[in-house]
Amino acid sequence: MSFWPKSRTARRRLTILLAIAPVLALAAGLTLWGLSDSISLFYTPAQAKAAHVKPGQSVQLGGLVQPGSVVKHPDGRVAFSITDRQAVAGVVFQGDLPDLFREGQGVVAEGAFDAAGVFHARRVLAKHDEKYMPREVAKALKDQGEWRGDGARPAYGKP
Repeated sequence: MSFWPKSRTARRRLTILLAIAPVLALAAGLTLWGLSDSISLFYTPAQAKAAHVKPGQSVQLGGLVQPGSVVKHPDGRVAFSITDRQAVAGVVFQGDLPDLFREGQGVVAEGAFDAAGVFHARRVLAKHDEKYMPREVAKALKDQGEWRGDGARPAYGKP
């Protein structure tokens, strides 16, 4: 039994399919490879420590700003610590912090760890009202038994 069909039209269609399939597979592979750098994983400090996040890998680090850890430098640099009550990660941010940023509140910082384990944030997001906390931060705190929500509304602010 031959691989090629007996019909001339079927052979033509199969030939076209066999010519297009590798091109489509290559295009899909290149697309996925190109997008791999834009993936930003979310970690709490304990999860980042356990995962051994590579220096320079873009991630989101979320948790609570540790009370007493915020240090503002004259050059506009701000150093603070993010904690999930299991681990602490030092963060350095250059620029203006959101108006709602304060100690003891939930934040998500986007950036990368350096070789010394310090997180260099490109952007810092703070929660926007008393009931809101990013879904990933709330879930991570709940999973660790550290969630202190009032139970009246979900952690992510939906009624």
